[in-house]
Amino acid sequence: MAFPPKFLDEIRTRVLVSDVVGKRVKLQKRGREFVGLSPFNNEKTPSFTVNDQKGFYHCFSSGKHGDIFSFVMATEGLSFPEVVEKLARDVGMEVPQETPQERVRMEKRAGLHEALEIACKFFERCLTQPVGADARAYLERRGLDQETIRRFRLGYAPQGNSMRVALEGNGITEDLLLEVGLLRRPDDGRVPYPFFRDRVLFPISDRRGRIIGFGGRLMGEAKAAKYLNSPDTPLFDKGRTLYNLASARQASHDGHSVIIAEGYMDVIALDRAGFKGAVAPLGTALTEVQIEEVWRLAPEPILCFDGDAAGTRAAMRAADRALPLLKPGRSLQFAYLPFGEDPDSLIAGQGASAMKDILSGSRPLVDVIWSYEKTRKPFDTPERRADLETRLYQSVSEITDQGVRQHYRQAFRERVWQAFRNERGGSGQWRGNRNIGRFASMEGPSNSNLSANVAAMRQRRQQIVLATIINHPTLLDDFGESLARLSLTQELDKLRQEIHHWHANSQGLDAEDLKRHLSSNGFDKQVQILTSEEVLSHAAFARELPENADFQLDSLLPAREGLQQTIALLSRARRKEEVLAHGRAAAGEGTEESERRFFASRQIMAEEVAEMLGGDENDLG
Repeated sequence: MAFPPKFLDEIRTRVLVSDVVGKRVKLQKRGREFVGLSPFNNEKTPSFTVNDQKGFYHCFSSGKHGDIFSFVMATEGLSFPEVVEKLARDVGMEVPQETPQERVRMEKRAGLHEALEIACKFFERCLTQPVGADARAYLERRGLDQETIRRFRLGYAPQGNSMRVALEGNGITEDLLLEVGLLRRPDDGRVPYPFFRDRVLFPISDRRGRIIGFGGRLMGEAKAAKYLNSPDTPLFDKGRTLYNLASARQASHDGHSVIIAEGYMDVIALDRAGFKGAVAPLGTALTEVQIEEVWRLAPEPILCFDGDAAGTRAAMRAADRALPLLKPGRSLQFAYLPFGEDPDSLIAGQGASAMKDILSGSRPLVDVIWSYEKTRKPFDTPERRADLETRLYQSVSEITDQGVRQHYRQAFRERVWQAFRNERGGSGQWRGNRNIGRFASMEGPSNSNLSANVAAMRQRRQQIVLATIINHPTLLDDFGESLARLSLTQELDKLRQEIHHWHANSQGLDAEDLKRHLSSNGFDKQVQILTSEEVLSHAAFARELPENADFQLDSLLPAREGLQQTIALLSRARRKEEVLAHGRAAAGEGTEESERRFFASRQIMAEEVAEMLGGDENDLG
């Protein structure tokens, strides 16, 4: 069966080569590529490379080379149609059924490309002729030289029917001109008229460099829209297309940053200034498909926005659409221009160096979301602080990748804490700093020993949580989010991240499979410690089920309840630590607020002592 090229290109857009290969080969990032051991030969030194930007893999040891389709064919023994159906199913795409009508349609698509290419050449000629004098003058005023005009294939669509006459003279029928969007049929049934009239034209190509549509800038002062794109056609969908994509692909491969600007002239200005990897959406907010497309070029493209309120809104729209799509190593950077400037005007007025400075100061997505939410409303009361946290964590909840979501949550937690801490500083001083001595008594030798014991108890609980998960990984479906929110030691945090990675990519939730995975990734010692009697003696629920046990829901009930209790204790301990930190900070402030924090800390310390003496939380089983 012959599949439409557009359908295959769509699969390539949605599926990264590294994602497909990574299911069979352990890949490591190295520059712009991934490397790993060849799946085709036994080797000890990695000679297998994957390049997502180019969309291929290459095995130096065997000489094999190809794309996602050929890799699955080679490693799973499937036919090409079977591979296409498999990959399409994995990303939720419906496989088109080949029919005689479909074959006719594909042959017709080739005719559409040819018609647009002929039209592009016609518009280029018009720009050089007397009819294009005003358009040439406009481009000259914008600083474009002949080389730039030629390279971007700029043209001019004249008034009248000369375009139609010229193209019909080349064998292109009225129906074909209507289908590619060069003619428009009036609603009242009159004769179709040219869609573009008296406009400078910017040819728009697909990722292979084939013309699929045009963008037009109006020359006159009529009431029509200043910028106009081709209507949707079998070739052109503005929500799935980026201006200058084909050129940016090559530029990105050559080492240029990928920059997303707002319009045609911005892209051209950036290109002329040496920023060759520039693209632009076509008059709309950046779509999910367009974000995925630029990620094929670069893992962290830079979005360039005006530094005004409209630019901020545009940035947040892009952020909202990007959040569910984030994956490890894939994000967005944001660069803000001075008020009233765009790339074209900034470069024209201050030069390429000014633009370079702006791009060098680009900010990561996490900073943009934080700054926006922090400045949108005040957070000077407990209720407003809670609102800020709620808004931030609502944003985090949009992230589908578990590992990325976890790190965003941690980043916002730390920023919230720091911001609130700064907000509490320095007003209403008491005389004499009366509380310093009383609080300092909490830091004496006896309390240092107590703190050490409390820390050891909390680490044991952390170990019990991970031991329970390792022996009962089916609980990850219910407790994965809770596990991600816990504050763990650095060593246990690395183990947690690897567990989340396994959970995200595993076909099942088998304990032995999880242990093998952890051992093969350098966590064998930690697994041995966590599943040892030293840890499990404190929590019987964390032990493996007997081999002859019937696996039923109620058989996991003790593990489920014990895990829930332990996580709750750790969460409460984290809140206590924050209050204690407040109290320690109060020692040197001498304010009314600091005295309240001091007494709260004393109460927390008393609770910790009671827990230690009671011993009911040390032995959870």
